[in-house]
Amino acid sequence: MKILVTGGAGFIGSNFIYYLLDKYPEYQVVCLDKLTYAGNLITLNQAMENEKFKFYKGDIADREFVNEIFEKEQFDIVVNFAAETHVDRSITEPEVFLQTNIIGTQVLMDASRKFGVSRYHQVSTDEVYGDLPLDRPDLLFTEETPIHTSSPYSASKAAADLLVLAYCRTYGFPATISRCSNNYGPYHFPEKLIPLMIQRALHNESLPVYGDGLNVRDWLHTYDHGTAIDLIIHKGKIGEVYNIGGHNERTNIDVVKIILRELKKPESLITYVADRKGHDLRYAIDPTKIETELGWKAKYNFDTGIEQTIQWYVNHKDWLNSMLDGSYQAYYEKMYQKR
Repeated sequence: MKILVTGGAGFIGSNFIYYLLDKYPEYQVVCLDKLTYAGNLITLNQAMENEKFKFYKGDIADREFVNEIFEKEQFDIVVNFAAETHVDRSITEPEVFLQTNIIGTQVLMDASRKFGVSRYHQVSTDEVYGDLPLDRPDLLFTEETPIHTSSPYSASKAAADLLVLAYCRTYGFPATISRCSNNYGPYHFPEKLIPLMIQRALHNESLPVYGDGLNVRDWLHTYDHGTAIDLIIHKGKIGEVYNIGGHNERTNIDVVKIILRELKKPESLITYVADRKGHDLRYAIDPTKIETELGWKAKYNFDTGIEQTIQWYVNHKDWLNSMLDGSYQAYYEKMYQKR
């Protein structure tokens, strides 16, 4: 079995690669990554030592390049993590999100069809559903929840999902889709909430929290995300969407305070900044379908998972510091210091 993992030098993709190499030592795993600001080969150092692993640097939207790789490698399965994912960046630079997230998906599917891939899996997000009210904890996103996007990022992911489903119906394309809640865990680039707050708290710097910090997210450990995708690509039904959630809803401010408490830092480091445009109030996934049909069950609850995650960053400060080059610092100043 040969699996292509696109976006594998990023956060969730790299964790999935390590999961595959550990669980399926007989599989060949190939990574294709453009190595944008959020992807770093340092993350894949251990994988590079495995003879069953191979890396290609390239853009999933580059049709000629993608076709060359598919023709050479003859993949059995393609798992597409490659995407621009940060909402704030999509607000200031929406075009790159459309190019990577929509056109890139089309290029990968066309290559998969041309070279006989037996299963294509599209990694999506719960953000395609929009948001839920804070005063209705009984409401959850199901696979039947209508698409209702709030940002250029979520719109680009929704468009890609619809394109995948259209390929399934039009061409009989063997694809599945998963929509996950917010991930956390090792190797997370420090622009997202948890790694950003850990990184700044470690340096005794202010922790910027959007608005009042009461927005709610459902947190999913990246390991659990990987186990779910594993089940879907091996046992999932073609043409189906599977929601993956952790049953771990927390307000943003509660997450920030947990991080400060674990690191023994004062809450006085918290600084409230102007809210994000179109900031979704609450995400909450109902994973009943994948639990009942495929037997998936999350291993981590948030209390245990966040403690281990914080400790990982404490123990891997060199990795964290390697992410913080000049371009990231310029981005941080642009996003937060003028709010």
